Amino acid sequence: MESISAFPHVSNKTSLLRLEEWNGSSPTKLSKTFTIKASSSSFSIQRSGARFTHLWTRFLQAFVPEGFPSSVTPDYVPFQIWDLLQGLSTYIRTMLSTQALLSAIGVGEKSATVIGATFQWFLRDLTGMLGGILFTFYQGSNLDSNAKMWRLVADLMNDLGMLMDLISPLFPSAFVFIVCLGSISRSFTGVASGATRAALTQHFALQDNAADISAKEGSQETVATMIGMALGMLVARITIGHPLAIWFSFLSLTLFHMYANYRAVRCLALNSLNPERSSILLQHFSETGQVLSPKQVSSQEHVLPNKLTSWISKKANSLDTKIWPHERELNNTFECKNHV
Repeated sequence: MESISAFPHVSNKTSLLRLEEWNGSSPTKLSKTFTIKASSSSFSIQRSGARFTHLWTRFLQAFVPEGFPSSVTPDYVPFQIWDLLQGLSTYIRTMLSTQALLSAIGVGEKSATVIGATFQWFLRDLTGMLGGILFTFYQGSNLDSNAKMWRLVADLMNDLGMLMDLISPLFPSAFVFIVCLGSISRSFTGVASGATRAALTQHFALQDNAADISAKEGSQETVATMIGMALGMLVARITIGHPLAIWFSFLSLTLFHMYANYRAVRCLALNSLNPERSSILLQHFSETGQVLSPKQVSSQEHVLPNKLTSWISKKANSLDTKIWPHERELNNTFECKNHV
């Protein structure tokens, strides 16, 4: 926040005090909020701009990065919109799956024991922790280069984990095994989602403001969580005792969740190179002699794991070795286009 004030000056032997407040994200983007004028015979306060506009600006400062929109990349807004929508559907479904899980553990039943429920919950958490460690060991170094793919995979694994919780009451004899599988699935989600989010935050930051972007995303997630929890309790209340309604709500929200995640990663136009983006650039360069922009590369990039792996293998085998001496020139041109 910037502020500039002008102090007293003398005019026609009359002392006049003039105080101004200016708000803005940088010295070149300021707007006057109010002016105070005082003299020996008068005093006045003049507010500049609409009061609602001023309050709305103050409100947005808690949810958008400083200097928005110039401080973030163009794909920040569409990604955040779809990301918040998918998060909202997740919180609603969490209420349904948690309700089913607690019912299976025995909450509300006289025959259930505290030690039995505690042990089952502990075993569930333990398997999730071990699953997260194993996933980090095998895929930790691959998360940055394929952030879009792993972001999508992370949410799909979360869907699978919640599905396991929801079906656990249907198989009492295999309850512990099912909830442990669900916990392992969600542990993959935690690792992949956190790591890829860090990579995406660095991508969005245009003014070394990654910390600010991360903090404001936390505020956005908090609001989405509160709304999702409220809607989730409402849905759980309406559907309680109606299995078909529960499954219909869960599956419908899951389909929307998958669609929103796909749209979110499709909005991203990353400016770094990985094997697939390199293949797209080199293939196009070898055929036309032109370098694609990050947005053009993004439109051709695959985000589904199986399709991505087969596509890279096919394209890598078809590339002619004569284009590799031009790789440094191609990379420099790609970076220049991104900065422009």
